[in-house]
Amino acid sequence: MKKRIAVLLSGRGSNFEALAESVASGRIPNAEMALVVSNREGAPGIEKARERGIPARVIPSKGLERETYDRQVVAALEEAGINLVCLAGFMRLLSPYFVERFRGRILNIHPSLLPAFPGLEAHRQEIEHGVKFAGCTVHFVDENLDAGPIILQAVVPVLDDDTPETLAARVLAEEHRIYSEAVRIVLEGRYRIEGRRVLLEPPKN
Repeated sequence: MKKRIAVLLSGRGSNFEALAESVASGRIPNAEMALVVSNREGAPGIEKARERGIPARVIPSKGLERETYDRQVVAALEEAGINLVCLAGFMRLLSPYFVERFRGRILNIHPSLLPAFPGLEAHRQEIEHGVKFAGCTVHFVDENLDAGPIILQAVVPVLDDDTPETLAARVLAEEHRIYSEAVRIVLEGRYRIEGRRVLLEPPKN
């Protein structure tokens, strides 16, 4: 039985596309991209999903309380029999209700080396702080912003002439790589959590 993945997005969906490619090519084996949900009408990621023949829904969030909205999304995910939820530029903080219904089965990709620079505009913050290395993080989602246990990280050097845009472009390539890797690890159960640490196990032959 293939594991069913859902992606939640608000915008262009480049990490969704990377995951969809990995599923289609078998880099994420025994899985299918079963649903894409956006909280915004006109999100490019929704059109990309439809072009790929992946079920896609817009569930508008404007004007709704967080849990009221999340109950609609959770209902759609449960109706689709989703095993793993991947956030890909989903510009909303999940409610405790959502997290509890899918606890341990929600992943997010963040464009910094967490716990440094959570939230928005991570690349601008990194350059302003003068850090020498940036990167990205795949982590489990809990009730707090960008705070769940870390699965994988990738490091990218910050160059002297970097702008937030040039740094973002180099980090994005690493995001696409490690998000697919982390999804495969989680779907194959090749990890255990001790406290806040996610300890990885080698691939199963």
